[in-house]
Amino acid sequence: MTKWNADHIPDQRGRVAVVTGANSGLGLATATELARHGARVVLAVRDPDAGARAAAAIRTSVAGAGLDVRRLDLASLASVRAFADALLADVPSIDLLVNNAGAVLLGPPRTTADGFELHLGTNALGHFALTGLLLDALGRAEAARVISLSSITHKNAHLDFDDLMSERDFDAARAYGRAKLATTVLGLELDRRLRATGSPIVSALAHPGVTNTNLTSRAWQDRGRLARTIIPRLFVAVTQPVSRGVLPQLHAATAPDVRGGRFFGPAGPWEMRGHVTEVRPSREAADPSVGRRLWAEAEELTGVSYL
Repeated sequence: MTKWNADHIPDQRGRVAVVTGANSGLGLATATELARHGARVVLAVRDPDAGARAAAAIRTSVAGAGLDVRRLDLASLASVRAFADALLADVPSIDLLVNNAGAVLLGPPRTTADGFELHLGTNALGHFALTGLLLDALGRAEAARVISLSSITHKNAHLDFDDLMSERDFDAARAYGRAKLATTVLGLELDRRLRATGSPIVSALAHPGVTNTNLTSRAWQDRGRLARTIIPRLFVAVTQPVSRGVLPQLHAATAPDVRGGRFFGPAGPWEMRGHVTEVRPSREAADPSVGRRLWAEAEELTGVSYL
């Protein structure tokens, strides 16, 4: 894996990839590279106009790119179901699902259309429902993968099963870390369940370290003018570019030797930046008892049961 980069991506012709949040940042970079290597890419985006602009940008660098823009709002289970129903009517099998989209807002508490805390509902529960609804189509592909995008913030987080929605003493940064921990827990539990059933689908994970994406400015939009001006500039100075930050998820999605349950991130100090390497989840994230408990909660909250 030393100095693995996008040039190492194998030929993706004939494969169908779904990338959530594909209109910007890591999602756009992921969609671009998959299209560059021949995949038909479904850009699953909350704003179809932004998705259309992203598709146009991809086509400027990838002649003949096979792209399909579809609306998906992960903060609404009705939208998740509508997206899945429409996609499955047109696409019989899916080779790759990259659960990339995410919400990060450092401000007052907000909820999804279904009343979930916004970070948990969007980053974890929306993707949990989406994966379950698309699982049969993934199972019809020859070597399908589900990639869940985690964060180094999950390593300092803890799930409070008595307050999953962070209704007591809400803190946005803590809620984001919990949501990314939940994403990691569910990605690893998905791997266990797939292997237990003998499914060939691979569930792997990745995190981008500290990468300068458009989420940086959005994260501070609810703060004062000084914070909105100064903090993003400081963040830019210590982060790696999207072209580097996207490599762990591209590796997880395409490298031939990836097995279920593996987790990829930057090789540098504290996993903040650097070349792709295999990393470890937190002890809580890797605990099977936590996985089973959160899976049951996710099924009850979303109404989507699988495996």
